Amino acid sequence: MGAVRFWLANLYTRRKLTLAGQYLILQLLIIAVVLAGVITVSLTQATNNFEKIEGRRSLSAAESLAANPLLRVLLPEAEPEMGSALPAMGESVRSTSGLQFVTIADPRGTVVTSSYPDEVGTSILHPESAVTEGRGWTGEIWRNGNHVLIAQVPVLDDEGKMVGIVSAGQSYPSTGEMIQEIAPNALFTLVISLLLGTSGSVLLARWVKHQTRGLEPREIAELFEHREALLHGVKEGIISVSPDSRVMLANDVAIELLQLPSHCVGKTLDELDVVPQVRHALTTSQELPDRQFLVGERVLVFNRMPVKTARRDLGSVTTFRDKTELTLLEQELGDSKATADMLRAQTHEFANQLHAISGLIQLGEYDEVVGFIDGVSFSRSKIFEDVSACIAEPTIAALLIAKSSVAAERGVHLKMAPSSTLGRCEDQLARDLTTVIGNLVDNAMDAAAAAANPEIQVRIEETSELVRITVRDNGEGIAEDAMDEIFTQGFSTKDSAVSGGRGFGLAISRLVCRRRGGELAAANVQGARFTATLRK
Repeated sequence: MGAVRFWLANLYTRRKLTLAGQYLILQLLIIAVVLAGVITVSLTQATNNFEKIEGRRSLSAAESLAANPLLRVLLPEAEPEMGSALPAMGESVRSTSGLQFVTIADPRGTVVTSSYPDEVGTSILHPESAVTEGRGWTGEIWRNGNHVLIAQVPVLDDEGKMVGIVSAGQSYPSTGEMIQEIAPNALFTLVISLLLGTSGSVLLARWVKHQTRGLEPREIAELFEHREALLHGVKEGIISVSPDSRVMLANDVAIELLQLPSHCVGKTLDELDVVPQVRHALTTSQELPDRQFLVGERVLVFNRMPVKTARRDLGSVTTFRDKTELTLLEQELGDSKATADMLRAQTHEFANQLHAISGLIQLGEYDEVVGFIDGVSFSRSKIFEDVSACIAEPTIAALLIAKSSVAAERGVHLKMAPSSTLGRCEDQLARDLTTVIGNLVDNAMDAAAAAANPEIQVRIEETSELVRITVRDNGEGIAEDAMDEIFTQGFSTKDSAVSGGRGFGLAISRLVCRRRGGELAAANVQGARFTATLRK
């Protein structure tokens, strides 16, 4: 069958046969093979029938001649080519039975008379013959290139002594003769098979073309090649999921980004054990574009499109891309913008204070001016001293000072732990620390705002290998069942059309920590405590 498929493929390539033509050729080949098998079986059956019928007839004729009383009397004294009685008896039996030859031999097997004169004086004993043991035997021999069926019977006298052998037989019909005999049936079978095969090929081709929307095999192959090239050529991940949550298609990018096994096509999402946020993205309807989810350490943007035809629901096709670096840049830009807004707020605050000083001077309240300036100076210098005493990195120091101003405006007291320390950092580490500290402090301010005396403590510790940040608040703490979800809820439950999404602070912070070989963990210790580690 492999050779047939190869031949059909070459013929199809050269001649561009239609689907019906290919089916017809295949059907003709099958009919030819079946017909050859039928002829072979028929020849075998004809041979078996010949052996059965002619064997019985030959054995019956030999037994009839061997039972002739005159043969029993004449055979013991008979010599080759002496007398005409024995040849006459043999020829009589041969003509009556319709056999090809009859041979009479003495007890030693030497031919006395035969329908073939050239056999007279030769031996008719066969190695497989049991006639010398006093039993009749039927078998086949080759005589002068002819395949012959013979029967040999012993000739016994009145005392049971073997006095000779009678042999009778018929040549096997040739293959051509047997084919001529079965030709009418074979020809009838061939004609019927051709009619059925041709009709079946045409109907099958029409049905297949209906299923393939009129496409020929060559067109289907080209369409498949184009689809494969498209799937594996794009940089975005593409995955198709059926209504029963079975993966029907996935390109290499999708397998890599979603952390799926290479043999995922054909398996359900349950069998693949995909993470909940991926299942949510692949199976739920999407009203707004660009849903963002955290998968492993990557921020992926998903767009899901249902696929339906007039007859049935085909599931959905989801495209997605890696937006990790862009999300981090957006987060850093957002932090920078927040810092700038805070500096503008402080500039506005300083302007108000200068206006107050100017007014006091104009009123001549010089003692009040001095007291007002001392108060403002002490408040600012206390914040600056607390931060600058332990934080040498300007970016982080500026961030903490700005955050303390925002916290003061919201009625939250932000303080640095006395044991905090941080030296100068390389640029990338400083940016990562800005992202983590900014997010943790913002979340802590939201959590502590509802407390009676809202307070936040920030501790920064540095070793030769890593930087550890601990941010504590005195709020209500974190619900135990949400202890793990707080790092992914922005990606798994909140959809937003806002660039960068909402609720991504903790997830981004954990992502930054893990990218630097660290971790971000949460615990409840008289409020919420977040501990972040970043390796240098």
